[in-house]
Amino acid sequence: MLEAVWFLLIGALLILMGLARSVIAGLPMTGAMVYLAFGFLIGPAGLGMLNLDIYRDAHVLRTLAEAGLLISLFSIGMHLRMPLGSSRWRLVLRLALPAMVLTIGAMTLVGFYALGWTLGAALLAAAALAPTDPVLANELRPREAGDDEPLRFALSGEGGANDGAAYPFVLIGLAVCNLGHPDAQSPATLAASLVWGVVGAVIVGWLMGTATEALVSRLRIRYAKAMGYEGFLALGLMAACYGVALLIHSYAFLAVFAAGVALRRKEMHETGEETPNEALEQVAHGDMQRAAKHPELAHAYLAESMMTFSVELEHLVELGLLLLIGSVVSSCWRDLLQWQSLVAVLALFLVARPLSVWVSLIGTGTDRTQRLLAGWLGIRGVGTFFYLLLALEHTDPDNIRPIAPVLLAVIVASVFLHGISASPLLERYFRADNKAQAPREAAQQALKG
Repeated sequence: MLEAVWFLLIGALLILMGLARSVIAGLPMTGAMVYLAFGFLIGPAGLGMLNLDIYRDAHVLRTLAEAGLLISLFSIGMHLRMPLGSSRWRLVLRLALPAMVLTIGAMTLVGFYALGWTLGAALLAAAALAPTDPVLANELRPREAGDDEPLRFALSGEGGANDGAAYPFVLIGLAVCNLGHPDAQSPATLAASLVWGVVGAVIVGWLMGTATEALVSRLRIRYAKAMGYEGFLALGLMAACYGVALLIHSYAFLAVFAAGVALRRKEMHETGEETPNEALEQVAHGDMQRAAKHPELAHAYLAESMMTFSVELEHLVELGLLLLIGSVVSSCWRDLLQWQSLVAVLALFLVARPLSVWVSLIGTGTDRTQRLLAGWLGIRGVGTFFYLLLALEHTDPDNIRPIAPVLLAVIVASVFLHGISASPLLERYFRADNKAQAPREAAQQALKG
C-alpha cells in the first residue's frame, strides 16, 4: 500500500510541475520551493513517509548529492560558450576565487566570535556556505550556449567553479577539527594536495572533454559511426572524468565542470562565432541525423544534444535532492529555530556575500546594479548540503552538531528568499538593460544605413 502511495504522490508531483512550469516561471517562486515544501510534508513532521536522519544516513545522502552535483556542474560548463580570453571569464574568476575567499573569511569570524563555535567548526561551516549552488540556479543560467549577458554568465560560471574551489577550504576546516588525530596531514602535505587537487582536476577535465568531442565528431563525420545516444555519452563522460579525477586525488567536481567547458570550447572552435542554435535552426527536424554527421554541423549537434539531455536530467536531480533536503529538515526543524540560524542568514546574505562580491568586482566594468544583484543572488543549496555531509563522514559528529542546523537553516532561507526575489529582480534588470540597448542599436543601424 505504501509503495502505491509513493508512486501516486511522485507521479502527481511530476505531472503538476510539468503542467505548471510556465505558470511558476511567471510568479515570484521556483520549483525548488515546491520540492522542498513537498519533502517536508512527506517527512517525519508531516506524513512520515520518508524518515531520513542526517547523521545516520550521511553516507547515502552524500553519495546522492554528489551524483546530482556532477550532472549540474557538467550542464553549467556546457552553457558557458565564450573564448577563454573573454572578459566574461574574468568575472567568473573574481566571483569564484576572491569573492569566495572573502566570504569564507567573514563567515569564519562570524562563527568564531558571534556564534561561539570552535575555530575548526567555524571554518568548516564558512567553507560549506561559500559555494553558490549550481543545481538551484536555473533562473540565472545563460538562455542558450553563446549568451554573453554578463550577469547570467558570471553567476552561472561562479556556481560551476566554486563548488570545486571550496573543497580545499573544507579540507582545511576538517584538518583544524582533526588536529591531534593520528591520520591528520602535515601542513606541507596538505598544501601540496590542495595545489595538485586544483591543477590535476583542470587537466583531467580539459583533456577528457576535448578528446571526447573530437573522437565522437570524427567518428560521425568520417565514418557515420557512434550515432545517437548523446545521453549515454554525456553520462559516460561525467562518470569517467569523475573517476579519473578521484584516482589521481584531484578535485573531481572541478574536473567535471572543466570537462563541460572544454567540450563546449572544442565545439566553438569548430563551429565558429555562429551559435549552435543559429547553425542548426535551418535544419528540419527529420534531417537531424544528417546534421549529426555533416562536417559543418556535427560539432554543434553533438554539444547541443548532450547539453539538452543534461538539462532535462538536472530538473529531475533538483526534484530528488530537494525532496531529500526537505525530509531532513522535517526531521529536525525545531533545531533550525535558533538565534544562531538567524545571525548566520543575515550575516551571509546581507553582509559577507554582498561586500565580498562588491570588492571583488572592482575594476571589472560592472555597474552598480550588476554588483548589487550578483551580491544578492548567491543561492545556497545542494553544494552546502554536500559539504555538510562530507564533514559528517570525516570528523567527529560532535564537531558538526552545532553547525548542522544552521547550515540547513541557511539552505531553507536561501531557497525561499532567493526563490521569491530572483525572477522579479532579474526581470526588472533585463527590462532596464533592453531599454538602454535600444538607442545604441538604433544608432548603429542608422550608421550602417
